[in-house]
Amino acid sequence: MAENIIDVLYSRQPGLSATERKIAAVILADPGKTVNMTISELAQAAAVSDASVSRFCRTLGLAGFHELKIELAKVAEDKDSYYRRVDPNDLEKSLQGIAQNKVAEITGTLSRTPATTVRRILQALQTASMVQVIAAGGTFPVAADAVYKFNQLGILAVADQSWETAIGQTMNLPKQAVMLVISNSGETRNLLKQMAVAKDQGVPVIAITNRADSPIGLQADLHLITAVRQQILQSEYFFSRVAAMSAVEALFLLLLAQNKPYLDHIKQHEALVAATKL
Repeated sequence: MAENIIDVLYSRQPGLSATERKIAAVILADPGKTVNMTISELAQAAAVSDASVSRFCRTLGLAGFHELKIELAKVAEDKDSYYRRVDPNDLEKSLQGIAQNKVAEITGTLSRTPATTVRRILQALQTASMVQVIAAGGTFPVAADAVYKFNQLGILAVADQSWETAIGQTMNLPKQAVMLVISNSGETRNLLKQMAVAKDQGVPVIAITNRADSPIGLQADLHLITAVRQQILQSEYFFSRVAAMSAVEALFLLLLAQNKPYLDHIKQHEALVAATKL
């Protein structure tokens, strides 16, 4: 499955040089306009050299500027590919923009990973004796949501916000266990160390990250790539729980569709917790 060049640009932001980020910013501001630019016009708009644009294309794995324009032309008319900035002085427009960003995140996330990879992930989760879900910082709520959903289905899952406790869990994972790593950047040092412990024990690792080339993604046995659009303030940093949550939700729904007995387990769980509701 060929990746949407816009998703690639967003996901590659953290690893780009300052010069490359200038070029990416011009492209992402209006992909359609860039399609009609010459290499010199793009370089001038980004205040960089023509050679920098050529190197930027190679960084993205493209043969050159012409291939970049071809890839941009494929998505230039897709307005969901664009990022809508949040303007505190125009709340109505900002809310619409956030909604469009989130739609783009969900759509991009659910279309980026090949179906063959998704099938292998589902198979690994269904046959796992236990699933340990690990995450750090602001991504941990996604891990907690995954643990809740998997246990509802009848798949034993654990997670702990304390890394010291979590890596202790990793050391005690049983045979046929699976690790699920959720990381927006795919670069968290503690998670990489934890993955290494799991791999030493023969535990397969599934990763959900925003970057195809992230250290965590490259070390994982199976990798589900999310698409992120929401920018933090005016920085080049893009963060969103919605994309990762959508990936977890998709796995939950696909597991439920493939295995109807999971529904009985959910009903039993709902019946048990119903007494706690008013």
